[in-house]
Formats: sequence, C-alpha cells, structure tokens
Amino acid sequence: MNYIQQPAKIEENSFSIISDIIHEVRPAYRFADQGQEAVTKRVIHTTADFDWLDILYFSPDVLTLISAGIQRGCTLYTDTTMALSGINKTRLAQYGSQCCCYISDPRVVQMAKQQQITRSMAAVDIALQESGEKIFVFGNAPTALFRLMEHNAKPIAVVGVPVGFVGAAESKEALINSGLNCIAAKGRKGGSNVAAAIINAILYRIPEVK
Repeated sequence: MNYIQQPAKIEENSFSIISDIIHEVRPAYRFADQGQEAVTKRVIHTTADFDWLDILYFSPDVLTLISAGIQRGCTLYTDTTMALSGINKTRLAQYGSQCCCYISDPRVVQMAKQQQITRSMAAVDIALQESGEKIFVFGNAPTALFRLMEHNAKPIAVVGVPVGFVGAAESKEALINSGLNCIAAKGRKGGSNVAAAIINAILYRIPEVK
C-alpha cells in the first residue's frame, strides 16, 4: 500500500483537508482572525470534529495575552497529566515558560483528603499560592474551573475546555461570563487533548527562538 509516512507531510495534508471541508460545507464561514483560525483548525485536527467552528469561544485579545505571557516567562498549570504531556514543553521552555500539573502532588493529595474536595480543586489552591504569572489549562475537571473562579483569581488567561456531563457545560458558561480572559468550549465537548492543542496552536504562531 502507498501511504504518507512523513509526519510533517501528514499534518500538512490534514490541515489542507480541513480547509477544503470548511470551504465545502460552510462556504460562508469566516474566522475572526488568523489566530482564531489557527487554534480552531488545530482543535479540529485533534478531534476530527467540525462542531468546534461554532462552540469555541475566545474573549477579546486572549490570544495576544497568552502569547505575550508565554514570551515573558510564565507558568501553565494543567488539570491532568494528559494535558501536560500533550503540550510542547520544549517550545514553551524557549521563552522561559514552564508547565506543571499538581494532580498527584503529595500536598494536593493530603489537602483533598483533609478538606473532602477533589484533587483538581486542591491543585488550584496550591497553584495559586505560588508566585509568578499564571495561565490555567483545564481539559477535564469542571471542579478546577469552579474553584479558580471562587478564588477571584486574576491569571493571564484560562483555557477552559472540560469535557463531560456533570458540571462541564455549566463551568464553561460561568467562565465565559466571569470577565476572565479565556478560551472556552460551549457545551459538553472538550478534553485534555483539546486543551493541549489550543496551547500548541498558540505556541506555533510565536516566532521560534533560535
């Protein structure tokens, strides 16, 4: 069988197919700008789901704020090790930024047990105790998103795309209405892979440090 074996070529063809399908099935669709186009298409590339054309929400200037924060050297906090694994940490480190996930941190495990809360909530509490600029990246835990908003924290931005049926849609709707700088998924869809794809799409638009 003849099939494409080069990773770069596979990705190039995939994005070309995505563009063709959008043009075919949604000929009147227009992205707000190139940044939103890059993020949305990478999420579609990750999920093969074109619903993302309609359910991905961007607050004003959020892409610029995340990009600038990464280039200043900030910390990204994820709610799952899967999101952490999916983010291009080598590229992130080029700008002096880092990515952490405290879901299995002993302090988080102890706090969650003592307070009878989820570890995702405790991880947010621990993260907020740390100094420096922060971006929160949630793909799985609505409780983490609710907890962050309870603290009235002011991070650089929040990527809020928890997937699921219990609190997922509600947490993201609350985020959209919170006034926080955010990228959010409307409804039940989302996931750690989507969260990582959003960050990577932003990273790949920042000029690479040589």
